[in-house]
Amino acid sequence: MKRLARFPGLQTWQKVPRTAALGALAVLAAATLAACHGGDDDNNNGGGQPTNTLPTFISGSVNTQTYDGVSDDLLTAGLGKTGLASATAPTISKPAAPTAAELRRLAIYSNYRALVDMSATGGYGRFWGPNIDLNGNDSLGEGKIAGKEYIAYADDGSGTQNVSLLVQIPASFNPDQPCIVTATSSGSRGVYGAISAAGEWGLKRGCAVAYTDKGGGNGAQEISTTLVTLIDGTLASTSLAGTKAIFKANVSASALSSFNAAFPNRYAYKHAHSQQNPEKDWGKNTLQAIQFAYWALNDMFGTVSGSTHQVRYSKGDITTIAASVSNGGGASLAAAEQDTDGWITAVVVGEPQINLNLPSQVSVRQGGVPVGSFGRPLADYMTLANLLQPCAALAPAAAGAPYLATLLPATTNAIRTARCATLAANGLVSGGATVAQATDALSQLHQAGYETDSDTLQAPMWDSQAVPAVAVTYADAYMKASVLDNLCDFSFGTTNAATGAAGVTPLFSPMSTMFGNGNGVPPTNGINLVYNAGTAGAADHRFATPDASYAGAACLRALWTNGNPTMVDSVNAIRVNANLRGKPAIIVQGRADALVPINHASRPYLGANRVAEGSKSQLSLYEITNGQHFDAFLSVAGFDTRFIPVHYYNIQALNLMWDHLKNNAPLPPSQVVRTVARGGTAGSAPPLATSNLPPIATDPGANAISVTAGVVNVPN
Repeated sequence: MKRLARFPGLQTWQKVPRTAALGALAVLAAATLAACHGGDDDNNNGGGQPTNTLPTFISGSVNTQTYDGVSDDLLTAGLGKTGLASATAPTISKPAAPTAAELRRLAIYSNYRALVDMSATGGYGRFWGPNIDLNGNDSLGEGKIAGKEYIAYADDGSGTQNVSLLVQIPASFNPDQPCIVTATSSGSRGVYGAISAAGEWGLKRGCAVAYTDKGGGNGAQEISTTLVTLIDGTLASTSLAGTKAIFKANVSASALSSFNAAFPNRYAYKHAHSQQNPEKDWGKNTLQAIQFAYWALNDMFGTVSGSTHQVRYSKGDITTIAASVSNGGGASLAAAEQDTDGWITAVVVGEPQINLNLPSQVSVRQGGVPVGSFGRPLADYMTLANLLQPCAALAPAAAGAPYLATLLPATTNAIRTARCATLAANGLVSGGATVAQATDALSQLHQAGYETDSDTLQAPMWDSQAVPAVAVTYADAYMKASVLDNLCDFSFGTTNAATGAAGVTPLFSPMSTMFGNGNGVPPTNGINLVYNAGTAGAADHRFATPDASYAGAACLRALWTNGNPTMVDSVNAIRVNANLRGKPAIIVQGRADALVPINHASRPYLGANRVAEGSKSQLSLYEITNGQHFDAFLSVAGFDTRFIPVHYYNIQALNLMWDHLKNNAPLPPSQVVRTVARGGTAGSAPPLATSNLPPIATDPGANAISVTAGVVNVPN
């Protein structure tokens, strides 16, 4: 059923679903009431309410934009369900100089597609997507959502932090039943980086969505031109940008000029080169996003008094779910731990990247048998994987891995064989023949906490450069390295597509669409991971030496194993304690996760939480078999047959939490959810069906995960 509704602040009439129309009417009524009472303090929301003032951490101006839900919108940037599904990215009229609106549209398109399976026989448009309503029905058409955006920086005034904060308030928001969902960016993505992971669910629920790039995002600087990105993605030189740049290198112009002469066409990145170890503030940034959302909601719905708005919502008045995935999930957990003021009501996260202060009581068992290792920080397991994965990919147990013979078809086996040989020569793997060396490398990964379920993912995690890129970026961040440092001889730059040689001058600067296409961690948008000490000079790290830049990988590993003080201090600064302060919480993670292994993330976090909170713990872990880290890879041949979408269970977990908060429905206990892989022929797996995706069980029976005094036991 449709109703005509006019959204406040818009000049157009449009057809919208009845629920959105009712929400819009509520918005209009609130605005009208506020206008009627304007200037009469005795009638302002009960009288005596404080003025709605910007949080002190907001630096500079707050920019707002209202979207009509037709030509443009909050969720799809006007593309709708069909446009997001298109393999063709939104067009840009002038590729060298996109507009802010074009960059926003491209950012929403690329970030939405980066985190969910978009394949025709997968879940998009059938189990999730703009057209799917909260009950799982295809009833929302193109799924465009009208509303308003607020965007600003969180900073101390120096312009050196400039964390992007964004609030989306849908027209369906009901001011009498307010809710907020956080969507802290996954990975090092820009501010729209969790729009499909958490933003979509929140907007459909009628909640305001609080986003932050948590001090990473697409802040980059092109060394040769001094171009930097601004909050809306447009570019300026460092001199013109001043303190308005998302990021600029804290290096003198003369030093950058010398660096550019020696290493042409290189780029500095905020996550890697801010020298601030931004990860330590991810929880704080998430809390700042929530507080900014409160301010925005008070700005929209607070009673008007003269030229100001009064506070309608004080902290704790709004049902707030901290939600996101991967790094955004870890940030949400950190925020909930740091939240002593009641900003956060509950937590729902997927595959969280989290680093623990691990209590001695915690241990992890699977089927009653201790796992190889648990609770290691990312700096440890990622540098180890980066060293061993190219060799481990040749182990018989990893045979048939997706990407194994497609990403580097002419040189794949040569690179892997050479890496095995170099590892053996340095005493890091045993065995005289390549197969024996590879088997030992894979065995070492098992001993380091990687599940056998992820054996066929060791190759694609390295081939896709997810692991090498993360290993380099986080080492830079933890070492507080400058771009000038070329830590372990790595840098970020453009390369020749055929030879891998670095220093190539691009036709168009990658900076022009960085905000739209970039993910904050090269390789991205034409900027690649370069090893400067290559056999024939600087080159793409995969081709720079016969063994794929082994010396650089070994250098990164040694920063951790040798206990570099800066590295250790930075890692200690990001550790969390798993004390959620009694908040109801859900963690969802795939057992086959080969980027953030479940033995170093969700499982030990569950045990540590039980130690910290005891009987007051309200945390449930849902471990998904056949689940891995990158749902977007499910469209790739071999992923489609083996793995199922973890995102499906993230949505289910959000719905369970909502029912718990609103109807006091009990949360299902921790459990293993045993999914069924689609099977079939790689690249043409049968359509995803509910038979592949059993629900999270109210009574898991033998699939229950038990926790006793910090000892986590997961059934096989």
